[in-house]
Amino acid sequence: MAAWLAALYLLCHGVALALLPGHAQALSFSFLIGAPLLAAFACLWRMRFSEARVGWLALAVGMVLWAGGMALNMYQEVGRGNPDATPGASMLLYVLYGVPLTFAMAHPRHEPWYLVVIDGALAVLLGYLFFVHTFSFATMSDAPAQGVNSLRLMFDIENLFIAVFALVRYLASEDGFRRVFFRALSVFAWLYLAMAAYINHFATDASYGGLTDVLIDLPFLLLALLALRGGAEVEDATPRRLALAVRAGSPLILPAALLVVSALMVDRHPHLAVVGFALATLGSGLRGVVMQVRAMERQDQLDVLSRVDALTGVANRRQFDQVLQAEWSRARRNGQGLALLMVDIDHFKQFNDRFGHPLGDACLREVATTLAGCATRGSDVVARYGGEEFAVVVPATTRDGALALAETMRRAVGRVRLASPGAVSQIGVTVSIGVAHIAHVTSSDPGGLLAATDAALYEAKRHGRNRVVEAQVGVASLAGATPR
Repeated sequence: MAAWLAALYLLCHGVALALLPGHAQALSFSFLIGAPLLAAFACLWRMRFSEARVGWLALAVGMVLWAGGMALNMYQEVGRGNPDATPGASMLLYVLYGVPLTFAMAHPRHEPWYLVVIDGALAVLLGYLFFVHTFSFATMSDAPAQGVNSLRLMFDIENLFIAVFALVRYLASEDGFRRVFFRALSVFAWLYLAMAAYINHFATDASYGGLTDVLIDLPFLLLALLALRGGAEVEDATPRRLALAVRAGSPLILPAALLVVSALMVDRHPHLAVVGFALATLGSGLRGVVMQVRAMERQDQLDVLSRVDALTGVANRRQFDQVLQAEWSRARRNGQGLALLMVDIDHFKQFNDRFGHPLGDACLREVATTLAGCATRGSDVVARYGGEEFAVVVPATTRDGALALAETMRRAVGRVRLASPGAVSQIGVTVSIGVAHIAHVTSSDPGGLLAATDAALYEAKRHGRNRVVEAQVGVASLAGATPR
């Protein structure tokens, strides 16, 4: 339906020019203003249903600016009866229409507000440079032939810039919503580039009100069709490396545009060109610093997640192995004692079978929190060793201190009560604990200490559970440790 309406729009434009030649110019301007406004409304409509809202909004703003430029042309030629004048204000709006499009291409998805502010500031600066450059060759009401030629060069550079980068963003988009947006922008930009090149370089003598005006409607109507097109967002198997490279490089689009425009201004405004070069470099560098800080923060978060058990919040097995080896080496150097506790929740399999896994998970979290609350020293580390088993590394401690900590943990867990849905009374939990302490570390491998602690835990479970059993760890050899 939308395609038929677009075709009807073009047909009406052409028929109006043919049948009403006396009013052709005014009628043609109305159609030329209406086409980008229709595209703007279509983009705003699509924005409501797409996650690429910033892009569709920026595209709509660009269409409104272009329509404003055409409206100023209409005022100059129809309202004031001066068909030979080229108002600089309209030329400025034609140039500024590309600023929000450039912003949309440079804006990565899911960026925090302060990065959007940086991009917005660069876009405003780009618009100001366009303003200064435009009125270097034109006045508000007219532009000489030499000025128009210089501005045409700027139009060509801007249009090619937008078309190329829109196509790159489309080819490298992984997200379905943004892929559809960049497809629409790319198709529009390339068609607009071809249309503008023809009008500016091959139909320069044609005035508004001729059949060539129908060509100007085409990119805007096609954009409206693409924005109104229904159906699900389409995703594509984009090469991951290409997607990451373009995503990382997209913030450079705005600084690159600033550098190009600054280069065009070197002859007429050298000082402002230097400012443009400096701010483009500064903005890009500032954004790079912010992105680097965010990357470091994410790396820190990933590092924490790699060391923490997701269910219980205590250290995971990987972190336990690293801590045990580090504390073992430290105890070997400084001659201080080291203790290891192995904690196992009693009858946990039967608990899971009877009350279900959700309550089993709650039990694991409660026990982990209780054990961590008992290990009050900053150097003590509670870790989930596996399943329902926990391990506690207690550096720089005595035998009596390790046993006292184990007994404190056993009693604290014994006071834990879990509420089961539908149960009349609360559910109690007990643990068995194996303890091994070594006063003087002489070997390089803590495997013997781990084996002795595990054997002690086995004895605690074999002798009735809900108890603490200590293993005897010899100074000379850990491999032969025997529990008691």
